[in-house]
Amino acid sequence: MMTNLARDRLIQSTQELLWQRGYTATSPAAIMKQAAVGQGSMYHHFSGKTELAAEAFRLSAEATYRKAKLLLDNGTPALDRVISYLLRQRDVLRGCPVGRMAEDAEVLTTPELFEILQSTFNRLRALISEVLSEGVSTAELPTSLAPAELADTVLAIVQGGYVLARAENDPAPFERAVNGAVALLRAAADGQARS
Repeated sequence: MMTNLARDRLIQSTQELLWQRGYTATSPAAIMKQAAVGQGSMYHHFSGKTELAAEAFRLSAEATYRKAKLLLDNGTPALDRVISYLLRQRDVLRGCPVGRMAEDAEVLTTPELFEILQSTFNRLRALISEVLSEGVSTAELPTSLAPAELADTVLAIVQGGYVLARAENDPAPFERAVNGAVALLRAAADGQARS
């Protein structure tokens, strides 16, 4: 009898392999080996690699979004929330489980996966932009800042920081990038407070 345990192991193994290798380099054989299940279990629960990868990626993307939402939607001052998001403890050298998928050309041409990638970044952008808009409306940040543009900047710093850290096999470039962003945000807030 096929169990949900086998399905869960398939999804968890796929999440891990997608994060480590990306979609193209993750084969059904590697998934089954890591999950310690046979081909019958895999194809009982999923029509193939794409359906399984989409479910695994959806869960990873949702977990990434939930972590961000906990920091960005907690009622503290807007600037503190964005800074907490930037400085959040991350496994920097592994990269982002969502951003990692943007590096895989096959993801960009597989509608089921591309939609998850795009919608996750859209949701993160909207959440960060909303917090920054709040910071502008409460005069924490200057009205000259465009929240949507700054939200993309925050996302780019985090994602680019991952790339720089992975390229050097050292978390220091990521830390410098987010610390630089925090310093700029604080300088903007200080300028606003003095005006």
